[in-house]
Amino acid sequence: MPDPASAPSDPASADTTPLLHLENISKQFGGVKALQDISFEVKRGEVLCLAGENGCGKSTLIKIISGVHAPERGAVMTFDGRSIEGLNPGTARALGIQVIWQDLALFPEMSVAENIGFESNLGARPRLVDYAGMKAAAKRILDRLGVDLDLDAPLRTLLIAQRQIVAIARALVAEARLVFMDEPTASLSQAETDALLTIVRRLSSEGIAVVFVSHRLAEVLDVCSRVTVLRDGRYVGTFPTAGMTQTRLTELMTGKTFDYAVQSRDLETQPVVLAVDGLSRAGQYDDIAFTIRKGEIVGLTGRLGSGRTELALSLFGMTRPAAGTIALDGKTLQLRNNRDAIEAGIAYVSEDRLQLGLVQPQSIGDNTVMAVLDRLLGPGILINQKRRDTLIDKWIADLGVKIGKPDDAVSTLSGGNQQRIVLAKWLATEPKLLILDSPTVGVDVGARAGIFSIIHDLAEAGMAILLISDEIPEVYFNADRILHMRDGRIVETYRTDSTDIDHIEKAVHA
Repeated sequence: MPDPASAPSDPASADTTPLLHLENISKQFGGVKALQDISFEVKRGEVLCLAGENGCGKSTLIKIISGVHAPERGAVMTFDGRSIEGLNPGTARALGIQVIWQDLALFPEMSVAENIGFESNLGARPRLVDYAGMKAAAKRILDRLGVDLDLDAPLRTLLIAQRQIVAIARALVAEARLVFMDEPTASLSQAETDALLTIVRRLSSEGIAVVFVSHRLAEVLDVCSRVTVLRDGRYVGTFPTAGMTQTRLTELMTGKTFDYAVQSRDLETQPVVLAVDGLSRAGQYDDIAFTIRKGEIVGLTGRLGSGRTELALSLFGMTRPAAGTIALDGKTLQLRNNRDAIEAGIAYVSEDRLQLGLVQPQSIGDNTVMAVLDRLLGPGILINQKRRDTLIDKWIADLGVKIGKPDDAVSTLSGGNQQRIVLAKWLATEPKLLILDSPTVGVDVGARAGIFSIIHDLAEAGMAILLISDEIPEVYFNADRILHMRDGRIVETYRTDSTDIDHIEKAVHA
């Protein structure tokens, strides 16, 4: 008799009444419509994929279902055939709705057993914790999952894959009936991913529904029976995964038919703009060496925690390497801070646009010129207003930023237009090297293509670009070469015109 944990989920064999049913789900934050008239349904015991590009509304929908946000009026929500209104996180958990976010929300200094039993020991009245009972319950759940962990070990001593299991066990102790998993495999090797997917199938076989969110489309098609696609806050549809391809799913997510073609440019005769040799910083990256030529786009990819952003911060002068050299146009740099990097001709677009890229309450115009204020001074110490306005108008026009007025707060813009303002801010410094750290995070689908068009135009004009992303198709179809980083080291370099994407994906997730 086959092991139920190895069998794919089969919602058709379960009760046909949906466990969760939603209609007319909308959510607006200020002037931004995050969700518009969404329909969503989860069957009992199925594994369903919730798919869509960054910024499509997946997280907002999950937060509505888990009681963090309230939907707009007119929403219809039923769970187990009963209408649910006034949902909050407590009532959602009581229904059996659990969310395992990408950051897991666990406690590093607490033990495995304490993390598993934490939520179930919360209560309105203070009481003594039954540690023996908590450990017994934790062991029962881990046995149910077919996993053996040291219940007394501090969570911080566990691998990320083991922490994922602790998060799942915590949900099961709380008698979960519907579990959302947000990018659960982003930091896992292929072997660890396979083990996690076995657990997901086991949950399904026990009648627990799982909603799986992942940008790794191959595993989505492997473990899920259906996929619900959102695009720009709207419901595209729900489709069986049988017969679905990664290309078709990408088209559904983006609304575009892609002509997939890699960069194929011979830039060996171009001068080297950036040369990094032997760069090391304890605990972050080690013995890094690579070059970027004039007009070249070099992709840097690897799993989360591989050291990509830490390397970028040192190239921008935010942290100092312990050893090695950074040279720009043949001149060795001694970067004490980011101001030195900017003066040398290096610009850095951070992954965290909201916190590090923009000053949200300030105007579009002020954000555009904040990195070059010293260049806008007139006589004395005052800003030359005409020079300032001319520069703002130039970059808004050149990058096609859709705005009301330059004096409007930058927070009034869409994610894609905010990212263009971040680009404008750094392009105004006239950099020789542009570092882009996950430049499309939180950017809607239409704007994503526009941003990459700008990046290609900059490269054609001669700018050297380092493109950092954990989305392998993003670097594969936009870079001339790809650097694969793992555990703080560059372990392989690929030319996109002589390596297929499947080979790179397997290597990165191995």
